[in-house]
Amino acid sequence: MALTNKAFLEIEGKSETVPCMFNPSELSVSRSNSWDGEMMPGKGVPQVHYRGASSATMGLKLTFDTTDTGQPVTVHTGKVLKLMEVDPALPGTDEETNNARPPYVVFHWGDLYSFKSVVTSLSLTFTYFSSTGVPLRATTDLTLTQFQESDAFGPQNPTSGTPDPHRVHRVQPGETLDRISAKYYGDSTRWRQIASANSIVDPLALRPGALLSIPRQQQ
Repeated sequence: MALTNKAFLEIEGKSETVPCMFNPSELSVSRSNSWDGEMMPGKGVPQVHYRGASSATMGLKLTFDTTDTGQPVTVHTGKVLKLMEVDPALPGTDEETNNARPPYVVFHWGDLYSFKSVVTSLSLTFTYFSSTGVPLRATTDLTLTQFQESDAFGPQNPTSGTPDPHRVHRVQPGETLDRISAKYYGDSTRWRQIASANSIVDPLALRPGALLSIPRQQQ
Protein backbone atom coordinates (compact mmCIF):
# COMPACT_ATOMS: atom_id res chain seq x y z
CA MET A 1 0.00 0.00 0.00
CA ALA A 2 1.39 3.40 -0.97
CA LEU A 3 2.28 5.79 1.83
CA THR A 4 0.88 9.30 1.90
CA ASN A 5 3.71 11.75 2.46
CA LYS A 6 2.85 14.87 4.40
CA ALA A 7 4.56 18.06 3.35
CA PHE A 8 6.52 20.13 5.84
CA LEU A 9 8.79 23.16 6.09
CA GLU A 10 12.31 22.56 7.37
CA ILE A 11 13.60 25.56 9.35
CA GLU A 12 17.23 26.64 9.42
CA GLY A 13 18.88 25.76 12.72
CA LYS A 14 15.82 23.99 14.14
CA SER A 15 15.05 20.31 14.66
CA GLU A 16 11.34 21.13 14.78
CA THR A 17 9.53 21.51 11.47
CA VAL A 18 6.31 23.24 10.43
CA PRO A 19 4.05 20.39 9.28
CA CYS A 20 1.44 21.05 6.62
CA MET A 21 -1.93 19.77 7.81
CA PHE A 22 -3.04 19.46 4.18
CA ASN A 23 -0.75 19.00 1.21
CA PRO A 24 -0.97 21.93 -1.24
CA SER A 25 -2.95 21.47 -4.43
CA GLU A 26 -0.38 23.38 -6.47
CA LEU A 27 3.01 25.09 -6.33
CA SER A 28 4.18 27.96 -8.51
CA VAL A 29 7.84 28.66 -9.22
CA SER A 30 9.12 31.61 -11.22
CA ARG A 31 12.54 32.81 -12.33
CA SER A 32 13.71 35.81 -14.31
CA ASN A 33 16.90 36.95 -16.00
CA SER A 34 17.87 40.53 -16.63
CA TRP A 35 18.68 41.59 -20.20
CA ASP A 36 19.36 45.15 -21.27
CA GLY A 37 19.91 46.98 -24.55
CA GLU A 38 20.81 50.60 -25.26
CA MET A 39 18.23 52.45 -27.32
CA MET A 40 19.56 54.81 -29.99
CA PRO A 41 17.61 57.58 -31.78
CA GLY A 42 16.73 56.58 -35.31
CA LYS A 43 17.69 52.94 -34.71
CA GLY A 44 15.55 49.85 -34.49
CA VAL A 45 15.48 47.16 -31.84
CA PRO A 46 18.81 47.10 -29.95
CA GLN A 47 20.79 43.98 -29.28
CA VAL A 48 20.35 43.00 -25.64
CA HIS A 49 23.07 41.90 -23.24
CA TYR A 50 22.74 39.58 -20.29
CA ARG A 51 22.95 41.41 -16.94
CA GLY A 52 22.43 38.56 -14.50
CA ALA A 53 19.87 36.33 -12.87
CA SER A 54 17.31 37.13 -10.20
CA SER A 55 16.47 34.83 -7.32
CA ALA A 56 13.70 32.35 -8.03
CA THR A 57 10.43 32.66 -6.14
CA MET A 58 7.91 30.03 -5.09
CA GLY A 59 4.26 30.60 -4.29
CA LEU A 60 2.76 28.28 -1.70
CA LYS A 61 -0.75 28.18 -0.23
CA LEU A 62 -1.30 26.19 2.97
CA THR A 63 -4.54 25.37 4.75
CA PHE A 64 -4.86 24.75 8.49
CA ASP A 65 -7.98 23.40 10.17
CA THR A 66 -8.72 22.52 13.80
CA THR A 67 -12.49 22.08 13.64
CA ASP A 68 -12.08 18.48 14.81
CA THR A 69 -10.35 19.47 18.06
CA GLY A 70 -11.79 22.93 18.71
CA GLN A 71 -8.40 24.38 19.61
CA PRO A 72 -7.47 27.72 18.02
CA VAL A 73 -5.93 27.28 14.59
CA THR A 74 -3.38 29.92 15.64
CA VAL A 75 -1.32 27.16 17.27
CA HIS A 76 -0.37 26.25 13.70
CA THR A 77 -0.46 29.61 11.92
CA GLY A 78 1.68 31.14 14.64
CA LYS A 79 4.54 28.84 13.62
CA VAL A 80 4.27 30.10 10.05
CA LEU A 81 4.21 33.76 11.12
CA LYS A 82 7.34 33.16 13.20
CA LEU A 83 9.26 32.32 10.03
CA MET A 84 9.39 36.05 9.28
CA GLU A 85 10.89 36.98 12.65
CA VAL A 86 14.59 37.67 13.20
CA ASP A 87 16.51 34.84 14.87
CA PRO A 88 19.67 36.10 16.62
CA ALA A 89 21.00 32.53 16.93
CA LEU A 90 21.58 32.22 13.17
CA PRO A 91 25.06 32.46 11.58
CA GLY A 92 26.17 35.97 10.66
CA THR A 93 24.34 37.71 13.50
CA ASP A 94 26.19 40.74 14.87
CA GLU A 95 24.42 42.46 17.76
CA GLU A 96 26.71 45.50 17.62
CA THR A 97 25.64 46.35 14.08
CA ASN A 98 22.09 44.99 14.46
CA ASN A 99 22.87 42.53 11.67
CA ALA A 100 20.37 39.69 12.01
CA ARG A 101 17.85 37.93 9.80
CA PRO A 102 14.96 35.45 9.79
CA PRO A 103 15.78 31.80 8.98
CA TYR A 104 15.66 30.21 5.57
CA VAL A 105 13.27 27.31 5.00
CA VAL A 106 13.11 24.30 2.70
CA PHE A 107 9.78 22.88 1.57
CA HIS A 108 9.67 19.06 1.58
CA TRP A 109 7.01 16.81 0.13
CA GLY A 110 7.98 13.21 -0.52
CA ASP A 111 10.61 13.21 -3.28
CA LEU A 112 10.17 16.94 -3.84
CA TYR A 113 12.17 19.56 -2.02
CA SER A 114 12.57 23.25 -2.73
CA PHE A 115 15.59 25.52 -2.82
CA LYS A 116 16.60 27.16 0.44
CA SER A 117 14.41 30.24 0.61
CA VAL A 118 13.29 33.06 2.86
CA VAL A 119 9.67 34.08 3.40
CA THR A 120 9.43 37.48 1.75
CA SER A 121 5.67 37.90 2.04
CA LEU A 122 2.87 36.22 3.92
CA SER A 123 -0.89 36.67 3.85
CA LEU A 124 -2.97 34.99 6.57
CA THR A 125 -6.75 34.69 6.25
CA PHE A 126 -9.02 33.17 8.91
CA THR A 127 -11.96 31.57 7.13
CA TYR A 128 -13.99 29.82 9.85
CA PHE A 129 -14.74 30.55 13.52
CA SER A 130 -16.49 28.86 16.42
CA SER A 131 -19.65 30.37 17.90
CA THR A 132 -17.43 32.06 20.51
CA GLY A 133 -15.11 33.61 17.94
CA VAL A 134 -12.24 31.12 18.12
CA PRO A 135 -10.53 30.86 14.69
CA LEU A 136 -10.67 27.23 13.52
CA ARG A 137 -9.64 27.40 9.88
CA ALA A 138 -7.12 29.55 8.03
CA THR A 139 -5.17 29.80 4.80
CA THR A 140 -1.70 31.24 4.40
CA ASP A 141 -0.28 32.48 1.10
CA LEU A 142 3.51 32.47 1.17
CA THR A 143 6.03 33.91 -1.23
CA LEU A 144 9.40 32.22 -0.80
CA THR A 145 12.48 33.81 -2.36
CA GLN A 146 15.55 31.73 -3.18
CA PHE A 147 18.29 32.14 -0.57
CA GLN A 148 21.22 30.70 -2.52
CA GLU A 149 22.04 28.84 -5.73
CA SER A 150 20.30 25.47 -5.95
CA ASP A 151 19.37 22.62 -8.28
CA ALA A 152 15.91 22.28 -6.74
CA PHE A 153 13.05 21.71 -9.18
CA GLY A 154 15.57 20.63 -11.79
CA PRO A 155 17.69 17.49 -11.38
CA GLN A 156 15.16 16.01 -8.92
CA ASN A 157 13.03 15.09 -11.92
CA PRO A 158 13.82 11.50 -12.99
CA THR A 159 13.73 12.57 -16.66
CA SER A 160 16.19 15.44 -16.20
CA GLY A 161 19.31 13.36 -15.66
CA THR A 162 19.33 12.41 -11.99
CA PRO A 163 19.40 8.60 -11.80
CA ASP A 164 18.43 8.26 -8.15
CA PRO A 165 15.90 10.82 -6.87
CA HIS A 166 15.13 10.49 -3.18
CA ARG A 167 12.73 11.33 -0.43
CA VAL A 168 13.63 12.83 2.95
CA HIS A 169 12.88 11.41 6.39
CA ARG A 170 13.24 13.24 9.71
CA VAL A 171 14.48 10.91 12.45
CA GLN A 172 12.11 10.59 15.40
CA PRO A 173 13.24 9.79 18.98
CA GLY A 174 13.89 6.06 19.36
CA GLU A 175 13.90 5.32 15.63
CA THR A 176 16.41 2.91 14.14
CA LEU A 177 17.53 2.38 10.56
CA ASP A 178 15.83 -1.00 10.29
CA ARG A 179 12.50 0.52 11.33
CA ILE A 180 12.91 3.35 8.83
CA SER A 181 13.82 0.81 6.16
CA ALA A 182 10.68 -1.19 6.94
CA LYS A 183 8.56 1.97 6.67
CA TYR A 184 9.78 2.97 3.21
CA TYR A 185 10.76 -0.36 1.66
CA GLY A 186 8.59 -2.85 3.55
CA ASP A 187 11.82 -4.68 4.40
CA SER A 188 13.83 -3.94 7.55
CA THR A 189 16.94 -5.68 6.19
CA ARG A 190 17.51 -2.97 3.56
CA TRP A 191 18.74 -0.45 6.15
CA ARG A 192 22.27 -0.56 4.67
CA GLN A 193 20.99 1.23 1.56
CA ILE A 194 19.92 4.18 3.73
CA ALA A 195 23.14 4.05 5.75
CA SER A 196 25.24 4.15 2.58
CA ALA A 197 23.27 7.07 1.11
CA ASN A 198 23.81 9.11 4.27
CA SER A 199 27.39 8.00 5.14
CA ILE A 200 26.20 6.59 8.47
CA VAL A 201 28.94 4.66 10.28
CA ASP A 202 26.99 3.67 13.41
CA PRO A 203 23.38 2.70 12.55
CA LEU A 204 22.46 2.71 16.25
CA ALA A 205 23.49 6.33 16.81
CA LEU A 206 20.82 8.23 14.90
CA ARG A 207 20.28 11.79 16.06
CA PRO A 208 16.60 12.73 16.56
CA GLY A 209 15.66 15.54 14.20
CA ALA A 210 18.29 14.63 11.60
CA LEU A 211 17.19 14.49 7.96
CA LEU A 212 17.96 11.29 6.07
CA SER A 213 17.95 10.82 2.33
CA ILE A 214 15.87 7.76 1.43
CA PRO A 215 16.94 6.41 -1.99
CA ARG A 216 14.48 4.95 -4.43
CA GLN A 217 14.06 1.20 -4.21
CA GLN A 218 16.49 -0.54 -6.49
CA GLN A 219 14.74 -2.92 -8.84
